[in-house]
Amino acid sequence: MVQLQNLAQSLSTCSSQKLDEDLRLHLLQNRSVTCNDGSAAGYYIRKSTGSKRWLLFLEGGWYCISKHTCRYRFQAMKTLMGSSSWPQTRRGRGILSTNPEENPYWWNSNMVFLPYCSSDVWSGTKPKTENDDFAFLGALIIKEVVKELLGKGLDKAEVLILTGSSAGGIGVLVNVDHVAEQLQTLGHQTVQVRGVTDSGWVLDRKKYKFGDCLDVLNCGPVESVRKGIRLWGTMMPESCRRLHTGEEWMCFFGYKIYPTLKSPVFVVEWLFDLIQLMVYNATVMGQPLLWGEWEYLQSFGKETRRTLLHTAAAFAPSCLAHELINSNSWIEFRVKGTSLPAALRCWDQSFQANPPISGTSNSPHTPAVAGCPQHVIDSCLWPQCNPTCPKIYGPQTGQEINTVQLLEYMEDEVMKMVIQQKLE
Repeated sequence: MVQLQNLAQSLSTCSSQKLDEDLRLHLLQNRSVTCNDGSAAGYYIRKSTGSKRWLLFLEGGWYCISKHTCRYRFQAMKTLMGSSSWPQTRRGRGILSTNPEENPYWWNSNMVFLPYCSSDVWSGTKPKTENDDFAFLGALIIKEVVKELLGKGLDKAEVLILTGSSAGGIGVLVNVDHVAEQLQTLGHQTVQVRGVTDSGWVLDRKKYKFGDCLDVLNCGPVESVRKGIRLWGTMMPESCRRLHTGEEWMCFFGYKIYPTLKSPVFVVEWLFDLIQLMVYNATVMGQPLLWGEWEYLQSFGKETRRTLLHTAAAFAPSCLAHELINSNSWIEFRVKGTSLPAALRCWDQSFQANPPISGTSNSPHTPAVAGCPQHVIDSCLWPQCNPTCPKIYGPQTGQEINTVQLLEYMEDEVMKMVIQQKLE
């Protein structure tokens, strides 16, 4: 019956309109809610009249945590701090694609792309003043976008999925309950709000080796967040803030905030996230891998996997990579034979079969549809041991590196351990 309903909806959409592949830019009407540099924030939208599903995607792109790092960011990456050079249209990829072959289940959804221009992991509420060079209004940008979308059909939606990658993935965790509460307050209780976070499940662990905080690349996530929340005027979900009073920075870390969320969230995370390893100063390629680095790499993968075991819905391949759902090849990666779009569909169907009870949506015991996996995590804990992993390339040669070649980066001491354990 569910398949017939999906087919009927798809046919209705196809017959009623020709889907425009491009998302078109709309600057916010409320010009007091701005990007870092004071220019108007905005969003890209592609409506689908036959669908009552809305996808809101939060773009990623690091952050800045001080006047120095923000000024440097403005010189190097102005498009991530202002809207003056944004194009009028964008083409959606991955979860935002209108191509059924690339996005088999959600291709005909209403798509909204929120460009990242607040440098605050979508959490800030601090306006620009005479004494401050930049505004940090990421949380308020999301709020304004949702308010405007209500006049464009969101008020008639059945499901709103807040999704995003990297800094946008963290933004999903920080904002998904805010969006649900906003819609309820405005009288739209029937809209089901869910989250899909990609590459935003950050661990709060010690760095492999010391690095100062003069730039964000050498400043570990814990130090960065502690500095950032003071600069950004961060708005935390109330339930997490109360639980970690005095240490609100903990709410930026997936396994800390996840149990406090009321809205259902699907977690997408590579077990060996390249960007996290980089900010923890762990060298993966470019020089021989020392014994300590190998141990750090292994413990990182194990810790990521362990924290994901307690989620209700997850997709976690054992690969060295970063970001997934915004890739046009997202359908190619598999965990135990299941692709990410298929796992998301199973998760989606579980709500039709078992409507969530308030406060239990993210319980690992939430019922799933029989024979339809929505929680797939690789068991192997070697980087790149999943045969569908994306390719990685040598920093010196630019050539593709396979798993055997990756092992060749290891020192002899590490290779002896490999042989002793008789691991292929």
